[in-house]
Amino acid sequence: MSLTVKPHLQHYKNKMGKPTTTSKDWTQIYAIYGMDQWQTLFFLLCHAIFFSILSILFLFYFDPVCNLLETGVLLFTTSTSSTSAARFAAGFTGSVTALSAVCLFFAAGNFFYSSVALHHDMAQRMVSYVNDWSSVKLALDIGCGRGILLNTVATQLKKTGSSGRVVGLDRSKRTTLSTLRTANIEGVGEYVTCREGDVRSLPFVDNYFDVVVSAVFVHTVGKEYGHRTVEAAAERMRALGEMVRVLKSGGIGVVWDIVHVPEYVRRLQELKMEDIRVSKRVTAFMVSSHIVSFRKPNHHVWGLNEVRLDWRC
Repeated sequence: MSLTVKPHLQHYKNKMGKPTTTSKDWTQIYAIYGMDQWQTLFFLLCHAIFFSILSILFLFYFDPVCNLLETGVLLFTTSTSSTSAARFAAGFTGSVTALSAVCLFFAAGNFFYSSVALHHDMAQRMVSYVNDWSSVKLALDIGCGRGILLNTVATQLKKTGSSGRVVGLDRSKRTTLSTLRTANIEGVGEYVTCREGDVRSLPFVDNYFDVVVSAVFVHTVGKEYGHRTVEAAAERMRALGEMVRVLKSGGIGVVWDIVHVPEYVRRLQELKMEDIRVSKRVTAFMVSSHIVSFRKPNHHVWGLNEVRLDWRC
């Protein structure tokens, strides 16, 4: 089997050269998969509503607020400009609360869009980077979560008539059971298997999968140490090394993630991966995100000059 990484395009295209469009709208995607981290969305909306109410109160009770502030200013100063200072303070505070409400509503909207519609769209793009799914026997989705990418891979296997299977790995057994349910809803249950496990120590032997994919997951590895710490970075690199370890020689890896993509590229270069490509920036969860694809090289034995690479950190 010979797999190649397709060039990264801004929009994936079908055989006729026209952009491929998803057959589902966001309501259908949400109905099937729901969304992860709804607590974050709830937190953003609550604060947006709070600041909205606060800004409305400043608008309707502007004069009483100015009088209250002016009284406070007079307690500490005898300046004759206390009225102007109070009005400026009230206006400035009201403007800041209104702007905060707008920003929080925008952040909540972007978070919801990134979790549902964008996640589905990026999954479609990711599978388009493998040139021939019909020859794929085993694929792995690391951090499969609700199964958007997992089921997209399974659908691709089904469309190409492949006899392959895709394995979804997640930390939680409860999540994997939910993922199997969504696979059955999508009609690809026979192509999907889910396992509970730790990405830093994958429960698979070396050179096992033809394709390894992951969507907005690797950045969460090592978060118990804090995202910007050396320890967290080491854990992410360990996870990336495990992805490479279980990938067959000549196999393809495709990772969509946020924030830490440059360090992934550096690590893949250190591991001597080939055809490393980075997509154009896509804003997801209010930050920059990219798709990184690579191919694990084929190494041949040349006697004493045999190439041996340790994929583990």
